[in-house]
Amino acid sequence: MSFELVELPALSRFTVDRREPLRGDGARIAQLWPKARVITIDVHGRAQVVDRGTRLVDRPATDFGDGPPDTAVLLGEQDGVAYWAVPLTEDETDVAAPARRVWSQPELTDDPQWVDLRAVGALLDDTGAGLFTSAVALFHWHRSARFCSVCGGPTESIKSGWARVCEQCGHEEYPRTDAAVICLVHDGADRVLLARGAGWPEGRYSVLAGFVEAGESLEACVAREIEEEVGVEVGGIRYLGSQPWPFPRSLMVGFEAVADPTEPLRLADGEIAQAKWVDRADVRRALAEPGSVPDLLLAPGASIAYRMIQSWVAAG
Repeated sequence: MSFELVELPALSRFTVDRREPLRGDGARIAQLWPKARVITIDVHGRAQVVDRGTRLVDRPATDFGDGPPDTAVLLGEQDGVAYWAVPLTEDETDVAAPARRVWSQPELTDDPQWVDLRAVGALLDDTGAGLFTSAVALFHWHRSARFCSVCGGPTESIKSGWARVCEQCGHEEYPRTDAAVICLVHDGADRVLLARGAGWPEGRYSVLAGFVEAGESLEACVAREIEEEVGVEVGGIRYLGSQPWPFPRSLMVGFEAVADPTEPLRLADGEIAQAKWVDRADVRRALAEPGSVPDLLLAPGASIAYRMIQSWVAAG
């Protein structure tokens, strides 16, 4: 039994016009700047939100000068308003970053607070989710592309933050994306295969995923990764949807596949700590009441894994 995603994955949502010509149109940028809005991203990849994480805080562009700062990136235009992002330096953020716990959820309040995309990606509206996702992805890339991959010379940002050019040889580089597959494996009926990665908290499970290798198709990667990680063969591989995952630069391409639940599981040493087949009823309860099913905490709402699990449950 196949299924479709019930909604777009949380970080796939966006509303602004991202068309490339605006990025190099200096006259249009200058015209839009006085009414533009700017979000700021700190060195820990956090933005400021209010209203319990449902609204992204932005500021008038004129707070940042008569034109875009050299480090600014243009995120898009909507209804005649340009949206930009500006990175903050360490000493500009007055809120220290907590110890990095990917699975933890901060307490959200109505007051302004600095949070990361994982925490509020599913709570923000479509515009806010798209702006935050793009900004985090671009600033991750800028930090890693400060030197030319051809000659090693220093690079500078051009095209409103969407390219960098080498100051020595003139080589241009653009933001890179690493393709990864993520697959919900089920038995064609009412059981799904979930796994806990090495280093994950006890009881935390999700679907299987892995990076696409050079010269490999997406479907071949699905079959290879699942066999390598849990030792089972899959069929009926079918595309579901995709989502950017800018930690630091992945594109998660979602699939479903079917496997035989009687086939023994062989876990990849050092990658998969546990794997098990779970009944749909238990997954439904774990989604509705997190913590109500022993040894079954599921992927957080900002991930495409959450949307895939939610959609499979809804189909039964």
